Amino acid sequence: MNKNNYKELPLVYSCSGCSNIAQMANDIAVKLDREGVAEMSCVAGVGGKVKSLVKKAQSGKPIIVIDGCPLECAKNCLKNVGVEPDVSLVLTEEGLKKTFHEDYDERTIEDEYQEVKNIVEMNFNWVCKV
Repeated sequence: MNKNNYKELPLVYSCSGCSNIAQMANDIAVKLDREGVAEMSCVAGVGGKVKSLVKKAQSGKPIIVIDGCPLECAKNCLKNVGVEPDVSLVLTEEGLKKTFHEDYDERTIEDEYQEVKNIVEMNFNWVCKV
């Protein structure tokens, strides 16, 4: 997989709210993008109905959503423009605890990243070679 060929990659959207796991969701999505596993796009732009970003979300590319908690803000932003993700993950369902005014545990993100990466590879039938 050429990490610069984003046309072949699924889109990833993430929560980026104010809790520890919201920031972890965002950082996982950024890492998926930087390592060429998925192309990150802007869920705030979708929620704000920015035409080019809504069009990208509605393009038919496979979509992964990573939300921090059961509020599923990223998933609901997409739903508001008629888009359902192919894969929807909620970090609290992985046993992570949502807290405010604190950073996430750095030791936890690598495990969560690997788990998300494995889910992406299983659902889209390819293995990232980075």
